[in-house]
Amino acid sequence: MFQNIGEMVLLFWQTLRALPLTWRQRDKVLDQCFEIGNASLLMVTVLSFFIGGVLTLQTGPTMVERGLANYVGGIVGFSVARELAPIMMAILIAGRIGSAMAAEIGSMRVYQEIDALRTMNINPIHYLVLPRLVAITVALPMLVTFSILVAWLGGAVVARLTAEIDIPLQSFFENLKAMVALKDVAHGVFKGFCFAWIVGIVACHQGLVTRGGPRGIGRSVTKAVVNAIVLIVISDFALTRLFVVLGSFGILK
Repeated sequence: MFQNIGEMVLLFWQTLRALPLTWRQRDKVLDQCFEIGNASLLMVTVLSFFIGGVLTLQTGPTMVERGLANYVGGIVGFSVARELAPIMMAILIAGRIGSAMAAEIGSMRVYQEIDALRTMNINPIHYLVLPRLVAITVALPMLVTFSILVAWLGGAVVARLTAEIDIPLQSFFENLKAMVALKDVAHGVFKGFCFAWIVGIVACHQGLVTRGGPRGIGRSVTKAVVNAIVLIVISDFALTRLFVVLGSFGILK
């Protein structure tokens, strides 16, 4: 475990040092951005809409019974922006894109294409890892922002159409605006940046260390997804705790 962590940290550092070379790999970065972002929009829209709807169904009736119906919009908006949107999008991208990255790079490793790149004096980190990490770092925070907006819309629609809640759209968004500040959305987007690095580095690292033929590729894909999700949840706790501590000192107020 500690060896894997050390290798991932080293890979991340080597990729950061190669950032000035991003312009040379711009075509690959754009291709990866399209695959991560545009190709995921339909899935993100459906998932986000129903996340907002389910959260409204869970909190709305209880709040209405206690005479707090006006706070439903704020609770849904705050929960989605700070927590649900970034972590759900990160898990979605880990399963959809992280697995693809690990499989692609793992296949190149098993069939000695990476050795061929080194023979041609092409650095695999510059050619394979850098474009993917840059692309996911750009695309995932944008998906988080889009997810927040769609989830808010889903929560508002469900609140209006559910008989037990029946909150007008205007009241829902007025309360959401009163309770949710721009910094709450910024927190979610910042988490998206951090989760993007985790997914990208874990997936690329597992691909680069793949051994053992097709079965080894399958193991690498499984490890990439599972490890990324575990690290996402752990880092989510750490980031939330950091925000709480900084907020207590008045730094993030």
